Amino acid sequence: MTQPQIAAVDWEARRLAIEVDGSFEDTVARYEAAVPTYPAARFEQLMADNAGWQTVLDLTDEIAEHGFLIYWKTAADSLMRLAGDTARCTAYLMGNHTIAERMFHHNPAVMLYAPLRTVISQVPGGPTLFSTEQPSRQFSSLGNPDIAAVGIELDHKLAALLEALYLPVPTCLTA
Repeated sequence: MTQPQIAAVDWEARRLAIEVDGSFEDTVARYEAAVPTYPAARFEQLMADNAGWQTVLDLTDEIAEHGFLIYWKTAADSLMRLAGDTARCTAYLMGNHTIAERMFHHNPAVMLYAPLRTVISQVPGGPTLFSTEQPSRQFSSLGNPDIAAVGIELDHKLAALLEALYLPVPTCLTA
């Protein structure tokens, strides 16, 4: 019996923590207004109807004005408050399944990094922060230039979203 193959890939991540000029509540509200919630029922109906991919692309473009949707959200601070923590924190999975598909067909393991994790947080007395990891670093770790190119495109889309939210844009997202 042959031994199963195991691949261990080390790669360098880049976490971006962007200080926000505004309250935690305002930042959450602006983010959620700019990045709508994934309408699961609408897409489930498309799947049930066996709609074509173009229909999925069109609906996604219609809904995701800035190119992203929120697939999951948790107000982590509510649970952590039970332990006496007073920091504010809402975590999200934000992405776009039509962009993920362009990488998925090369390697389904892209779903390790798609959707992207984003966090809005504030420690007591501290500034509000918008945090995420640089998409191109995550996707380039898969060693496929086609996937890496989409990762760079996601850097630029993230930069455009930050601009739309009136947040500072790290230069690594536009390089």
